[in-house]
Amino acid sequence: MSHTNHAKDLVRMANQIAVHFATYPHEEAVTETATHIRKFWDPRMRAGLFAHVQAGGEADLHEVARGAVGMLQAR
Repeated sequence: MSHTNHAKDLVRMANQIAVHFATYPHEEAVTETATHIRKFWDPRMRAGLFAHVQAGGEADLHEVARGAVGMLQAR
């Protein structure tokens, strides 16, 4: 699988999680999305998502997923 396809898959999955929690109050949605990614994603998956965002791919993410990535990176 190419790096681009892998990043697209990670973005798709992060966005699916974010959409699931999007009906929650915003801060709770961000926290729940971050918690899900931290608990259930392999560290390599998280690193791939962070690398995608750092390479300028932040706009690909749902606003809740962007907040979750920021929260996870701050740890």
